[in-house]
Amino acid sequence: MVIFKAENFMLTKTDIEKYFVAEKQESLVFLVIGLAAVALALIFHFMLRSQGYRGAAIPLLILGLVQAIAGYSVYVKSDDQRISQVYAYDMNPDQLKTTELTRMRKVTMNFLIYRWIEIGALVAGLVLIFLFRGPTGNLFWFGFGIALTLMAAELFIADFIAEKRAVQYVSGLEAFNKKI
Repeated sequence: MVIFKAENFMLTKTDIEKYFVAEKQESLVFLVIGLAAVALALIFHFMLRSQGYRGAAIPLLILGLVQAIAGYSVYVKSDDQRISQVYAYDMNPDQLKTTELTRMRKVTMNFLIYRWIEIGALVAGLVLIFLFRGPTGNLFWFGFGIALTLMAAELFIADFIAEKRAVQYVSGLEAFNKKI
């Protein structure tokens, strides 16, 4: 993992390419995991049909859909954004300063929101697991808690990786903009 340092780093077109290629690759993984979660939710609800599986199906379906939609959205935008920013590097460097840096600062701020939502979901899932575990617990809420915890943890890790990459890209953009 390359870390951009403003004092001795100059953003290159290759750096921009690498950022968007990595973003596209991760969004494809995000999409696949989201679709797998939706498929698993449908299997749990319609085929396995126990209360625990039905409880697990709800967060798998909801968070899986959110993840699949987000993954698809980023996947289809990445190539156009990559081409636009590489072009702007030579032909319109102000675009990197105004449009792209502003967009990426908003992206990194959104990761903070996502992080707190994911932490909240993780804690809620753990509370449900703790409250409804054991033979006297409610299997529906226990299953719900397990799936919510697993999905929240997976989303947290994926967003953590994406956020680190975005922060590095923002640092590169800031360094580039100081030099133009």
